[in-house]
Amino acid sequence: MIDIKNYIEKKLKIEDFNLEIDTNYHDIKNYYNNAKTDAIYCYEFVKSHLDKNKKILEVGGGVHLLTDYLNEEHDITSIEPGGFTDYTNKLRNKILDKNKNSKFEYVKSIPEIQHPIIREALKMLKLNPQIEITTLADIPAGTGLGSSGSFTTALLKALYTNMKQSLSQEELAELACHIEIDRLGEPIGKQDQYISAVGGLTSFTFHKKNENNDKVTYQPLNINNESMLDLEDNLLLFFTGFSRSASKILKDQNQRSLTNDEDMINNLHFVKDLGYRSKEALESGNIELFGELMHEHWENKKNRSNGMSNSKIDEWYNLAMKNGAIGGKLVGAGGGGFLMFMANDKSKLRKTLSAAGLEEVRFRFDFEGTKLMIS
Repeated sequence: MIDIKNYIEKKLKIEDFNLEIDTNYHDIKNYYNNAKTDAIYCYEFVKSHLDKNKKILEVGGGVHLLTDYLNEEHDITSIEPGGFTDYTNKLRNKILDKNKNSKFEYVKSIPEIQHPIIREALKMLKLNPQIEITTLADIPAGTGLGSSGSFTTALLKALYTNMKQSLSQEELAELACHIEIDRLGEPIGKQDQYISAVGGLTSFTFHKKNENNDKVTYQPLNINNESMLDLEDNLLLFFTGFSRSASKILKDQNQRSLTNDEDMINNLHFVKDLGYRSKEALESGNIELFGELMHEHWENKKNRSNGMSNSKIDEWYNLAMKNGAIGGKLVGAGGGGFLMFMANDKSKLRKTLSAAGLEEVRFRFDFEGTKLMIS
C-alpha cells in the first residue's frame, strides 16, 4: 500500500492542472494487473504534449512505472485516483485546449471510431479492437502535402508489421488507395499514396482502367547527383496559413472530368504534357527551366477552379516572383496550404517572404518511402 496523498504533496502541485484528485490508498499490484495498458498510454500521451522541464501528472498510472520513465527532461508523478477515464479526460481536455490539432478516441468497437482512415483500415484487416494507435504529424492536414496518403501508408505498414506480415511498396500503395478511394469514396488520384510508399524523385504512369487493369508503373528519374542537390537546395516551401479540404476542391474537378467538360479535359491534358516536359528538364539538368515550368503550371492551374487561389496568395506569389523566385505554385489541390518556389536567389526570397509573414518549412528529399522505425 502506498500513501498517495503524501506522495502527491511532495512531488506535484495539483492546482497546476486544476484537478480534483481522490487521494485514497490503492493496491498498485491489483491496478497493474487490470490497467497496465491505460497507465502506459496516459504517460505517453501526456509526455508527448508537454514541453520539456514541465511536470507530468500520470493519471491512472502506477508508481511501478516511475523508475522506468523518470529522466532529466520531466518530473513525472504517478498516482491512481480511483479510475482512469474521468481524471485522464480532465487532463487531456486541458492539453487539447492548447493544441487544437490533437484528438483522442477511446472506443470499444471498430465502427465507433471517428477517424475514417483508421476505422476503414481496421475493418478491412478485421483486427481485434484491443489495439492502441498513436499518431504524430509535423504538418497539419489540408495543406496540400499529401498528408492523408502518407498517413494511410504509414498506418498500413504498422498494422501489417503488427500482424507479422510484409508488403511490397506497390502492395502498400494499392491498399492505401483502396481505403481512400474505394472504401471512403474520396475524389482523389493515386499519386500521394504511391510517392509516400516509394519515395525518391520518381516518375509515375497511371494507366486507364481498361489498360493493364488500372495499374500504376513507376521508375526513378534519371537525374545526376549535381542536379538533384541543386534542385533540393533551391526549392523553398512556405506555409500560407490557409488550410482546405482537397476533397471539396477535387470533387468539382472530378465531376467536370466525368462529364467530359472540354475546358477541364484540355486543362488536364496540358498538365500531363507539363509532366513530361518537367521530367525532361530535370533529367537534362536544366533546373531553371523546371522552375519556369512550375510558373506555367500555376498559371494554368488557377483556371481550373475559382477556389484555387485567393487575393492574399496571389499577392505573396507576385512578391516572390519579384524577389528571387524563378517560378512556383501552390502545392496540392489548391485553395491553401504551401507555396513552393524554385529560387535563383534563395536568400533574398527567404527574407522577403519572411518579412511578409510567411513561415518557411525546410525539407530534404526522401528516397526510402514508408518505413518502419522501432524504438
